[in-house]
Amino acid sequence: MQQEITDKKTRKLMLEWQKAEITGHHIYLRLASIVKDHNNRGVFEQIAADEMSHYQALKKHTGQDVAPKRIAVILYYWTARVLGLTFGTKLMERMEHRGVAPMDFVQATTPLPELEAAKTDEEKHEQQLLSMLDEDALKYAGSVVLGLNDALVELTGALAGLTLAFQDTALIALAGLITGISASFSMAASEYLSARAEEGESDPIKSCIYTGIAYILTVVVLIVPYLVLEHYMACLAWTLLNAIIIIAVFNYYLAVAKHLPFGKRFLEMAGISMGVAAFSFVVGYFIRELFGIEV
Repeated sequence: MQQEITDKKTRKLMLEWQKAEITGHHIYLRLASIVKDHNNRGVFEQIAADEMSHYQALKKHTGQDVAPKRIAVILYYWTARVLGLTFGTKLMERMEHRGVAPMDFVQATTPLPELEAAKTDEEKHEQQLLSMLDEDALKYAGSVVLGLNDALVELTGALAGLTLAFQDTALIALAGLITGISASFSMAASEYLSARAEEGESDPIKSCIYTGIAYILTVVVLIVPYLVLEHYMACLAWTLLNAIIIIAVFNYYLAVAKHLPFGKRFLEMAGISMGVAAFSFVVGYFIRELFGIEV
């Protein structure tokens, strides 16, 4: 018979820890269901079993059952399905690191050998996951960055310049689409030749595809405002906002999946894109005035 914890604060934190363990158990079981490799699926199933073991150890001291966070289970499962297993798993590990306070407090106030073992297991789980996760989405992140960077810098700049030069949303959208689609094929071809010349681990065709898709998707998102709104300045403002959102989302993805600094990379990409857009806007104004363009 295990000692039941009566101190209110310690008990509350142990119940939080217990809920985290049962939630993790269900998440890892759901993730195991989408892993194709037999050995990797076994790793997820073993981690799920360990989480249940930790839950049971905590229950012996709290004397209480707790339900998992169903929303968290659904959220992490679909995040992994949509954004990749690597991102979903590392996002969960990142959240778990932020929730170590209950573990530390309990261990400091009520040192229990089996709970110390649970904390050690969490560190072992992270190493197991890091060693097995390897997805094309991360392997070719450089190609995606290339496509995004070029599309954001070139097209935000081009659209800013075209906006003030033409002041006609339909014409700007047409010119932007032609520019963007042509540039996407050019950039994809360049990435193919670059990857082929380097003769590294990257597949030139996959590098080309990732670059081209990232470029075209960015083009579409940046052009949409000009197909929806009528006022050209409102379109430009929305396009710049879309660019900032794309930069933020992609950098957060890399920050989680590859442990890269978010703030510095975000500010650098956003600063370059917005700087080029501002410069192009001024160029568009002077060209319009210089040539007396009226559309």
